[in-house]
Amino acid sequence: MSKAVTAYIIDDDPIFVYSLKKLIALRSYCDNVLSYPNGADALEALQNANQSGLLMPDIVLLDINMPVMDGWEFLNEYAKLKPTFSKPITLFLLTSSIDDRDIKRAKAIEAVNRYITKPVTMAKLVEIFGEPLV
Repeated sequence: MSKAVTAYIIDDDPIFVYSLKKLIALRSYCDNVLSYPNGADALEALQNANQSGLLMPDIVLLDINMPVMDGWEFLNEYAKLKPTFSKPITLFLLTSSIDDRDIKRAKAIEAVNRYITKPVTMAKLVEIFGEPLV
């Protein structure tokens, strides 16, 4: 039996989030997928999970452009908290931005595992999660 995988999707587009959850479920990539419409809500959930020991994500899929707290602001706060996390988290920027400045900026951030552009395809999910379980 494989270990349970929890993912956080941080994106303000409800249609994208719904579609991504369906694709993830189709291939049984995760046991738990939690979504947040902005970085502030996700950061709060991450801090609460870290303190309580419940549902710490294995993977974070982060959009750049969001209201309240965008992806860049989230990453700044995430970097401060990362040393306190009870387990490693793999973080992907999953965005519609194809701007070279965004790509370079993301590559300079240690916490970012990879920069992936939307739309999300099954091939891109394999990049994120590996070969499907089902």
